[in-house]
Amino acid sequence: MTVSSLRTSGDLRPLVFVGAYSAVLYSVLLIAPVIAGKLIAEFDLTPTQVGLVFSLELGAFSLATVPAYLWLRRANLKHVTIGCTLAVAVGNAVSGMVDAYPALLAARFFTALAAGSITVILLSRCSRVGNPSRAFGVFVVAQLAMGALILAVFPVLFAGVGVAAVYWTLAVLVLCCLPAARLLDGDFLRRAASAPTVVAAKGRHASRVGFVLALAALFAFYVALSGTWTFMAQVATAAGVGEDPTSLVLALATVAGIASALFASIRGDTPHRWAYLAGGYAAMGISVALLAGGPGLLRFALAAVVFKFAWTFILPYLLSTLADVGGGGGHVMNTSNLMIGSGFALGPLLGGALIEGTGGFGAMIAVSVLGVVLSGALVLWAHPRRGRGGDDDAPEAADATSAGGHRAP
Repeated sequence: MTVSSLRTSGDLRPLVFVGAYSAVLYSVLLIAPVIAGKLIAEFDLTPTQVGLVFSLELGAFSLATVPAYLWLRRANLKHVTIGCTLAVAVGNAVSGMVDAYPALLAARFFTALAAGSITVILLSRCSRVGNPSRAFGVFVVAQLAMGALILAVFPVLFAGVGVAAVYWTLAVLVLCCLPAARLLDGDFLRRAASAPTVVAAKGRHASRVGFVLALAALFAFYVALSGTWTFMAQVATAAGVGEDPTSLVLALATVAGIASALFASIRGDTPHRWAYLAGGYAAMGISVALLAGGPGLLRFALAAVVFKFAWTFILPYLLSTLADVGGGGGHVMNTSNLMIGSGFALGPLLGGALIEGTGGFGAMIAVSVLGVVLSGALVLWAHPRRGRGGDDDAPEAADATSAGGHRAP
């Protein structure tokens, strides 16, 4: 079997696995603007309390990283995925049944803890294929496609019903992912741990300082985007934009996000990654700034579409940069997931507190702009002087061939 044919056949199965699970696990986060409004109406919550729901859920995503340091390179990851899938389904079902705020918090924490464990596996698998930017692009595209679908059908499917319908739908969807778990090679990290040549091949990209800077960039990126996205619908309605136009704009923004992430998936790793990151961060910072001052419908639409386009364009290249500067260690993506969960947890809580404390959205928007600028500066500083792509993939292809084709190149 040639290297090219091995690359084609080996990469497809992990991409299908990553796409199926990322689409479902992140759906509840991507439709946060809609769920936030329903939670406020049904549970009579303040902005800070709504922020706490998402922050606790996303914090559990992050907390799942801690025990993963113990089992990630020891357990059969296929079995872990199946068990956690069932736990996520149960957690979503229970979330739709509770009628008290503390019980909702507990159910969302349990659900996110199981989902976060699967996410660690997803990110680790993405970093272990021959073209990480493409795999991370699929990771993002699948999430956004599912989010766009739910946002598009929400007025029809969930009109007149409570937030429970959303949670129950997610419980069914996650069970539909079980066949995809069979596509996962449960021992891919255990084999990688016994193959020092893989780490040595990637070692030329590794830098401890660069890795720390890239982790900080990932954290700041998620603080900024989660705080903005969670309350984006409220920014529009407070400025006089109707709920129906707001929902339409958010759906269009998600479509724009799909397009940018799809581009990253098709383009894959590229020597122009630094330029892509710089342009993406500039667009994202401008889009957040456009939300200031009570935007009308047109300005809000422009801000939302550019924001989502830039967010999902940046993310695959940001994660592949982390995979580069991390040197291919077994826990690189596990630590990255800790930063994602921590940033995603802090963003809504910080945003809600700023909105409630100031009585407006100006402070939240200003902090988000600063977060985008800081993240961009850090990742561009940490970025390896050489871009990935082309010949950089060759050592991994050879390693995969010597491993008998079980690990994607």
